[in-house]
Parts: sequence; structure tokens; C-alpha cells
Amino acid sequence: MKLKTLLLALLLAGSASFAQKVKYSREEIKTMEQYLFNEGFDRPSPKKTSTVILKDGSIHKGFCSKIDTKKGQIFEVCLKDSISKKSEVYDAAQIAEMYVYPSNAEKVAKVAKYMGNIRNYGTKKLSKRTNNERIYFVNQTVSLKNKKDDKEFLMQVINPEFDNIISVYHDPRAKETGGISVGYSPQLGGGVIKSYYVKKGDKVMWLHKDDFEDHYDFLFGDNAEFMKKYPKNSVEWDYFSFLIQEYTEMSKA
Repeated sequence: MKLKTLLLALLLAGSASFAQKVKYSREEIKTMEQYLFNEGFDRPSPKKTSTVILKDGSIHKGFCSKIDTKKGQIFEVCLKDSISKKSEVYDAAQIAEMYVYPSNAEKVAKVAKYMGNIRNYGTKKLSKRTNNERIYFVNQTVSLKNKKDDKEFLMQVINPEFDNIISVYHDPRAKETGGISVGYSPQLGGGVIKSYYVKKGDKVMWLHKDDFEDHYDFLFGDNAEFMKKYPKNSVEWDYFSFLIQEYTEMSKA
């Protein structure tokens, strides 16, 4: 009996591994390649009023005169009160949420980077690189790259319009896939961000493109309709932002 059970399990596992791929049309692939996350910014504007909400519920407004980072993540914020001009320093562990504006210098640099890759023209919106809206940061306890001790950091939510099930955070130290360029011409291909921090339920993890398939079931496996339409053997890491949005839409009650 045990042998039969084992053989059945192996048969089912083999069937799953050789499941037929879903083929998508050229238009469907074009849609899935659209980058739907907000642009990740590392530096706020020191000339626009930022808002810091502490864990005790108190709200503080002022100019971010200094921000200290560790491994790219904010761990300390210096806020100069817009009225009293007094500066206060807050540890990331004290802050529940923070709203800031992106710095003009970083926006200019990101526009230049956008113009340097032909692929961006068809997959990303230039308006997100010149964003004048406030950026939302939230306190999360996370292990940087899943290797360090858990610590609290302020992390930028880059899918605020569809983060009610899965939240995706900007990884300031993320690398991008390479492309090809000849002379001073714009780069062909590449430019795909390789990693993010992702939260589902109580779990926050660093997700790299190389580990995407390993975590696919955790991210999307509780929605059978989604898994049938977008099985992991048929999708690419390039579709990640689309898949997060689509899963969120398909999971609505």
C-alpha cells in the first residue's frame, strides 16, 4: 500500500513538472511586460515638506536635512521643523510611516537613465521618473538580502495602488539585467530590475529573479484561477509587476 502511494505521488509530481505551457499572444506579452511599479527613489527633496508619523501616533512635518542609510536602507532621519527650524533625529525603529518628495537631482538622473535604454520606451512610463507626488515609506522588520539579522527599516512601497495583498518595496541596492549598446547609442534590451523586497501576510523577504520560481507558489498559489492562467512554467520575471497587479485583481472577493 505504501509503495502504491509513493508511486502515485511520484506520478503526480512528474505530471506537474511536465505540465503544458500556456502560450500567450504577442499583444498579451506586450501587456505583461509593462512596468507597473512606481519608480524607486533613494533621496528625498530637502526643499519640500516631509511628514513623519511616529509609532506613538505623533505627526512631525519639516525638511529632511539629513538621511543616513545602511546597505541602502534608511535607518535614521533628520527632520528640520518648518516653523521652529529645530532639527530632530529619528531612528527608523521610531517611525511608523514617512511621506517625502523625490529630489530633483535624482529625477534628472533617472530621466537620463530612461532615455539611455530603448526597451524603456515600450515598457515604462517617463512620468513616473519625474514624479512630483509624495513617496510612501513604511516601517518593516526585514533581513537584508535574507542574510542579515532582522532589523527595522523604512522601505518605499512601490505598488501603493495595488498593495492590499502583496506589498512590494524598492531595493536600493538592486542590480539590473545587462543589454547591448554600440558607441553612444541607447542600450538595447536589459534594464530589468533583478530584486525587490516583498511582503505577503506576515512574511517579508528579499526576492531575487533567480529565486522567483521557488517562491511562485507562496506568492500566488492560493489563487487557483490565477495559477491556471499564469502557471510558473509560462511566465518570466520581466512580468513581475503585471503578475502582482493581476493576482490582486483576481483575488478580490
